[in-house]
Amino acid sequence: MYRRIHEAIIQSPPIDDFDIFKELKDQNFFESQESIIALCTHLQELMKTIEDLDENQLKNEFFKVLQISLWGNKCDLSLSGGKTISQKTNLINSLEDLKPFILVNDMEHLWSLLSNCKKKREKASITRVDIVLDNSGFELVTDLVLADLLLSSKLATEIHFYGKMIPWFVSDTTLHDFNWIIKQLKHSNHKWVSKCGVDWENHIKMGRWVYLDHMFWTLPHEFSAMPQVAPDLYATLQKAHLILFKGDLNYRKLTGDRRWEFTIPFHEALNGFHPAPVCSIRTLKAEVQVGLQPGQGEQLTASVPNWLTIGKYGIFQFDGPL
Repeated sequence: MYRRIHEAIIQSPPIDDFDIFKELKDQNFFESQESIIALCTHLQELMKTIEDLDENQLKNEFFKVLQISLWGNKCDLSLSGGKTISQKTNLINSLEDLKPFILVNDMEHLWSLLSNCKKKREKASITRVDIVLDNSGFELVTDLVLADLLLSSKLATEIHFYGKMIPWFVSDTTLHDFNWIIKQLKHSNHKWVSKCGVDWENHIKMGRWVYLDHMFWTLPHEFSAMPQVAPDLYATLQKAHLILFKGDLNYRKLTGDRRWEFTIPFHEALNGFHPAPVCSIRTLKAEVQVGLQPGQGEQLTASVPNWLTIGKYGIFQFDGPL
């Protein structure tokens, strides 16, 4: 349906670059201003001391920003049927209360992998983290904050972002959204928000942040078909040290959108899709979930029958060697 809408628009100059979802995405961004200010302020305060943090302190900050990126995934306009879902409270203050709702928590694996890369890295070598984006608006800001922390802490030296080539599932990020949000932040009248925008624009200019798109992300294939359908994209992903897949649709495509048993290992559900170590960062909005402990899914079903689809629960689900 979304592709048909796009095909109709591109045949209708002068609206051939029109994004029918732009107004909704912009509204989500502007309604989340207080949270964005709190997040940018937290990041810039952290930047002042980041080089003085010991390993445990840095790990704690890394985990904090990962959780912010996870719960940012709640702001999904496709879940709400286009009704605005903005982030109006300071997420940083809620992280402890939200921890019990993380059903699979592999953050320790992410830390082990990236901190080992940092320790073993030669002077001129690269540690690349790829982030397959989901929603624009507030969620994208949380992803950019995570990417900035990865660079500033030297857990990564280069970030590749992947978005959609065409306006897709309502709030999905396109190149225009990516550039627009950074520009909005840069021109903010709040000093720390503006500083984030300036820094992030500089990351792009210096090649530390690279935005890429590929038509495969809007094709109907599950990701295990990527080596056959889009071998060029698969080869690009193989160069990453870690790939973070944001959001629900990416999880469905990672697992083939099958009705797996809850206890099936994530590695098995990936069905041979192993370009590099991968991690799904997702709040649950679809009836697919693997890698749970025996009885965990059934217990949730008994207490919260719609737990799979309400966006209340989240996961950090990792697959790959450490």
